Amino acid sequence: MPLVDYPKHKKEDTEIYEKFRWWRGITLGDMLDKTADLYPTKEALVDDQVRLTYAEFRERVNKLAVGMIDLGIEKGDTVLLQLPNWAEFVYAYFAMQKIGVVPVLLISGYRQLEISHLCRLTEARAWIVPPVYRKINYTSFIGEVKKENPQLKYIISVRASGQDGNFTVSLESLIDRELSDDDRQKLAARRPEPTDVAHILPSGGTTGLPKAIPRTHNDYICNLEHVAKTGEMGTGDIWLLTVPVGHNLALLVGTTGSVFVGGKLVLLDSTRIEDICSAIQRENVTFMPIVPSLLKRTIESEEMAQYDLSSLKKISAGGEASTPEIIRSVDEKLSCKYINEFGMSEGLLLRTRLNYDIETICNSVGKPCCPYDRIKIIDANGKELPPKMDGELSAKGPSIFAGYLKNAEENKNAFTADGFFRTGDLARIDDTGNIRITGRIKDIIIRGGENISPAQVEELLCSYPGVADAAVIGIPDKELGEKVCAYVKPTPRAKVDPEGIKAFMENKGASKLLIPEWFEFVNDLPMTEAGKHDKKALREDIKRKIGLIK
Repeated sequence: MPLVDYPKHKKEDTEIYEKFRWWRGITLGDMLDKTADLYPTKEALVDDQVRLTYAEFRERVNKLAVGMIDLGIEKGDTVLLQLPNWAEFVYAYFAMQKIGVVPVLLISGYRQLEISHLCRLTEARAWIVPPVYRKINYTSFIGEVKKENPQLKYIISVRASGQDGNFTVSLESLIDRELSDDDRQKLAARRPEPTDVAHILPSGGTTGLPKAIPRTHNDYICNLEHVAKTGEMGTGDIWLLTVPVGHNLALLVGTTGSVFVGGKLVLLDSTRIEDICSAIQRENVTFMPIVPSLLKRTIESEEMAQYDLSSLKKISAGGEASTPEIIRSVDEKLSCKYINEFGMSEGLLLRTRLNYDIETICNSVGKPCCPYDRIKIIDANGKELPPKMDGELSAKGPSIFAGYLKNAEENKNAFTADGFFRTGDLARIDDTGNIRITGRIKDIIIRGGENISPAQVEELLCSYPGVADAAVIGIPDKELGEKVCAYVKPTPRAKVDPEGIKAFMENKGASKLLIPEWFEFVNDLPMTEAGKHDKKALREDIKRKIGLIK
């Protein structure tokens, strides 16, 4: 069923965005075509198997797009796209942009719990996935996902070693064709409108399973245009992408951003320090978007000194907070520009600029990339606060999404009466307009750049026999920023242990992200006067236990 019931931008806002050309009125497929027309022989895409020019890259995209049409995937259909940092992700993403098909981006770590939920929510008709990736055997639960989602008709394999009855067809076979004039007419006929949904991203929601974030071609291209401009990106830049490509951070700052300016994208399916450094040296990488926890491991490693990293001119770090120590270390050890950023799949992206001094970079996340996005710091009643006062960060503008898919109640709470999106983050704005994130209103755990919903973990824990109640918090971690810590109250006389709970959660189809890494078993959980878990008390308790406070 074509995706038609999705939140739309208000008519009066749309008229302004179009009148002043804040929305360009093109699609992501148009963007690829324009870049390939301008730079056909320029290197565009590199991974562990291919090295392609823009002309070669576009040809593979077009062949796959026609293959998907011939398979029976219709305009407006949604397709789960779950691949690691392989070139096939980029082919598939842009092929769908050419023919009005909506990719639903899934990180590789998702298992049947999250996959089934997002498949059902988006009514996906196809799923592009490898049979096995690292420790996850997707074929072991394809049947369960299909059983829960009868509309899921096509399962498309990638890098399969042989025939497998779980799959309808391989992505490689869909590309293996020659394009005729009729095929090119098919592509032209299937071009989407710039106001159509370009893709759907899962949120790191605070309550239950992920929400679905639809982004249109118009608002997403507005996003990536200004990201590229604030980073002063150009055709001479070479991106290295180690962040999981299914993440908005990777998609916006890396995959689509490189195509927008005609740069070269290097995909690395590894977070080993020696692999990262080797790729920078080999490809003369100039720019690397990354999460601070991985960046910290890189600059503290002994291996880094063995490589020539002098080509690296810019690093952007987001997904979790950048500490002043990391920022100063990059300045001292790599002598490259540090872009401190705060972004959301919903559209808002704040960034420091390349001409900022080190103190400003250490103490703020800069300003909105899009100068037409408006920022307000508001109190609990939605009233705007003056500079230097902490409140909730809210935003409205041409690069911000219009609302969550099929979630009227959440949309009601997520926007102010005058249409500003409430981020759930505490912030303050200084006299120069730079913003500092000072805390969270929403209850999330950020582990290595991944947002984890404590409520979802708590629900799983409480479904385990022998668990009477559970409260989940983030525990500070030097490498990942935070890890998942579960306070568990067993039922009377029940014998529960971490390994049993972990096995139960795995059998339920929970991804690794949702399984706690630290357990505390208690007789009672502290409660607030409102009758909720007192997570502030739990955070203080765990800090004492791990020796962070006395």
